[in-house]
Amino acid sequence: MHSRRVLSPVLLLGAGTGEATCGILYLAGYLRRSGIEAFVRLYDGDESEDEVTRSLEALVARVRPRLVGISLKWFHHVHRALLLARTLRKIDPGIRIVVGGNTASYWWRELNAYDCIDHIVLGDGELPLLALCQGDPSPPNCVTRAPDGTPRRLPLKYVQGTTNSEDVYYSHFSDIFLSHQDLHAFSGWVAPGKGCGENCLYCGGARGNQKAAFGRAKPFLRSETSVRRDHQEISSRTWQVRYDFSGSSAEFLQSTWAGVDLSRHSCTYFLWGVARIELIDALAQTFERVHMVLDIGCFSEQQRHEQMRRGLLKPCASDRELLALIDSCRRHPNLDIEISGIAGLPFASAATLEEEVRLVERVISLDCVVGYQRLEAQPGALATEHPARFDMVTEARTFTEFLEYFERREPGAVTVPMLRFRDAALEEEVQRTSEHVDALAWEHRDARRRLAINGRTRLLNTAPSTLQFKLGDWLGFHRVPAKVAQEPVTVVRSVDGTGLVCAPSVSPRRFTDPTLDQGEDGRILLTTLAAFERPTAVASAVAHLGAKVKLDPGSAREVIDHLVDGRFLQPA
Repeated sequence: MHSRRVLSPVLLLGAGTGEATCGILYLAGYLRRSGIEAFVRLYDGDESEDEVTRSLEALVARVRPRLVGISLKWFHHVHRALLLARTLRKIDPGIRIVVGGNTASYWWRELNAYDCIDHIVLGDGELPLLALCQGDPSPPNCVTRAPDGTPRRLPLKYVQGTTNSEDVYYSHFSDIFLSHQDLHAFSGWVAPGKGCGENCLYCGGARGNQKAAFGRAKPFLRSETSVRRDHQEISSRTWQVRYDFSGSSAEFLQSTWAGVDLSRHSCTYFLWGVARIELIDALAQTFERVHMVLDIGCFSEQQRHEQMRRGLLKPCASDRELLALIDSCRRHPNLDIEISGIAGLPFASAATLEEEVRLVERVISLDCVVGYQRLEAQPGALATEHPARFDMVTEARTFTEFLEYFERREPGAVTVPMLRFRDAALEEEVQRTSEHVDALAWEHRDARRRLAINGRTRLLNTAPSTLQFKLGDWLGFHRVPAKVAQEPVTVVRSVDGTGLVCAPSVSPRRFTDPTLDQGEDGRILLTTLAAFERPTAVASAVAHLGAKVKLDPGSAREVIDHLVDGRFLQPA
C-alpha cells in the first residue's frame, strides 16, 4: 500500500447548477474519515462557459486537488458534466477526473469515449472512490481504460445494503465546505434508505435500472444509527430537513430523531406512495412546520388504476383514500400538503382529462398545493425506450439525442425532452388540459402567498435568522479579493428559507457578485427590516425610510412589498 500514489486532496462537484445531490456530502465525509482530505462545492450558480472556467480556476487554485469527482446523478446534467470535465482538463491536465451517479452508471459506455474522463464509478460510490484515492489498481465498481484505450469494467462488488452501509453517514461539515455560502446552500437532505422496488413506466431510476446500474434488486433502509448521525451532524447547521423515500416508518424515523431537537426545524417529505397517517402524525409532532408532498402518479383515477393494473405504476391512493387522508391531516395546523402528479401519461382520453381537472379543482378547494408537469423523457424509462408501445413519440432516446438537446439549450433554461402522443388531436387536448391545470395550480399558489397591505397594516420582521460574516468567509476567500475580504455581510433568512445577503459597505465599483445586495441597496434592505423590529404600521415605516435613507414613498412601498413577498415581513 505504501508504494501507491494516494490522491489527496479531493474536490467533489455536482454536474448541474443549483444545489448538488446530497450524495457528494456522504462521499466527502466517508473520505475524510478514511484519511483523504475531501472538499465539496455544493452550490453552483454559473451559467456561461466563461463563468464555469473562472470558478473552476479559483477552486483548483484554492484546493489543489489531485482528484475531482463529478456527480452525474440526473440525466439533464450530462452536457454540463462534460463541460466541467473538459474545463478541468485544460486547467490542470494532471488532475484525475472521476464521474459517478445514476446517469454516469447508465451511460458509462458513451462517457468512457471522452478522454477528459479518467474513471467512471458504477453504482454506490463510497468504497470505489476511496479505492481510487488510495491508488488501488483494481478499484471495485469502476470503469477504467486498458493500455490500448478500451474500456475495462470491473465487477459490481460493492453494493450497499442493510449489512454494509453503517459507515455511510454525514460528518466533517465543519471541514468539507469552502465557504459559509456553500454550507448555507445545503437544504437538509437526509436519505433514510436507498433504491426503489417499483417499475413505474416513466422513471429512469426504476427497479430494473437499479438492478443493472447499482446491483441492488430491492430498496433498503439504512441503519438507525447512521441516519441518527446524519441528524446530529446537520441539525445545528440547517433550518430544515428534507426526505425522499417511501419505505421509512414513523417508528424508524422517531428512532433516528432520538436526542436531536428538531422542534424549530421545518420538514419537507417527498413521499412516493400512499402515506400512513402514523408517519404524518410523527412528522407534525416533531417539526415546527411540515410540507408533505404526496405523489399520486396522475390526477385521473381511471388512468392511475389502469397503469397499476398493468404493473406500470407504483401503488397510489385512490381518490377516496386521498381525500380521506387530506381530511385526517387537517388536525395538524403546522402541516401543508402538496399533491403531485404527471400529465400526459399513457392511456389518456377525453374522459381521463376531465377526471384530472375535477380532482385538481377538488384538491385546490381543500387548499392543498398542486404539483403538475408533463411527462418527460428519461433515459432507460420504459416509456422512453419503447414509446410506440404507448402510441407515443419521444424527443430523445439515445445518449447522442439527449446530449444534443442539452447542448442546444440556452443557459439558464430548464426544459427537458418530452414524450408526446402520436395522435395529434389527443396531444393537442392533453397539452391544452395541462396548460389549464398548470394555470389553476399557480393561481392558487400565488393566492396563498398574497397579502393585502395598506398604510394601516402593522407588519413585523419575522425573519428567524440574522447572521454576520466577513465577505471572504461568506463567499470563500478563493472568490473574493483581499481588499474587500474583511467587509461585513448580513445574511437574513425568512420563515420559508428565502435569503438576503446584504453587503452595504461593499460598493459595486470595488467588487460585485450577483448573490449580494451591495452598497446602497443593501443598506436600504437592512434599514427597512430594522424599521419593523416591533409591530409598525406601513405608513409610519414609509415616513421613517424617507427620513433615514431618502426613499420616496413609492420606492419605500416597493421595498416593503418585496420583503413581504419574501416573507421577511408578515402581519403582526
